[in-house]
Amino acid sequence: MQDAIALREAGRAEEALVLLLDLLAADSGRTGAGSDAELLYQLAWTHDVLGLEREAVPYYEQSLALGLPPEQRAGALLGLGSTYRTLGEYTRARIILQQAAEEFPERAEFQAFLAMTLYNLGEHGEGMEILLRLLAETSGNTGIQDYRKAISFYADKLDQVWK
Repeated sequence: MQDAIALREAGRAEEALVLLLDLLAADSGRTGAGSDAELLYQLAWTHDVLGLEREAVPYYEQSLALGLPPEQRAGALLGLGSTYRTLGEYTRARIILQQAAEEFPERAEFQAFLAMTLYNLGEHGEGMEILLRLLAETSGNTGIQDYRKAISFYADKLDQVWK
């Protein structure tokens, strides 16, 4: 599997996919179903890299169902949520990304992808609130940090008018 990962990282995803599918076939022959969660996750990721989002989905779902270590689980959740979003399955994307954001609150990437999904769902206010809070919390820009309190304060008050 490490050879396939190295191939994908070297920009040779098509070759990586062939190798991973061969590994899956060998695994399925032994266990009957393809029970290696890490292998399924790598297959999903490689399909995504190749722009084969729809084909990636079942591999993400199977890898998550079988159980992954935290780092791979976070990657699979982000991959699945992002893939659902690109396929126009916004409600499914929202569910996955909200779950992931709650499970991994320290990982800002889930908030960013959730905000994109909320935009797609027409929930612009909630998406902007998430992005503004994320900007205020994570930006190293001096100007943003100078106005961090104001940005955070207004994040959920974008439609409010003071008289």
